[in-house]
Amino acid sequence: MTIEGKYWLCILPAAGAVGVVAYMVVSKMKCGKDSVVNQSVMKDQEKVVHSYDMEDLADSVAFCRCWRSKKFPFCDGAHNAHNKLTGDNVGPLCLSKKSKGS
Repeated sequence: MTIEGKYWLCILPAAGAVGVVAYMVVSKMKCGKDSVVNQSVMKDQEKVVHSYDMEDLADSVAFCRCWRSKKFPFCDGAHNAHNKLTGDNVGPLCLSKKSKGS
């Protein structure tokens, strides 16, 4: 089976369109700015690390795990908007001190 020249003129634009769509899908799936978890916190540093002594923390504290908090490393509830936007289910890391009687 051979394809005549006039049919190639019909096939090539469709094949080109499929190729462009495939390229766009694959390039969107690759790691890019949108796939970076930390988009704004201390980007000038190689690694973001916070250390706290347990004794210095309040009776209860919530730490951000979505990297969207304006009070990072503490949670400000920004994960709620992040979860709605992305379909994610991330929430804070909540720590509380045990009372001395427990």
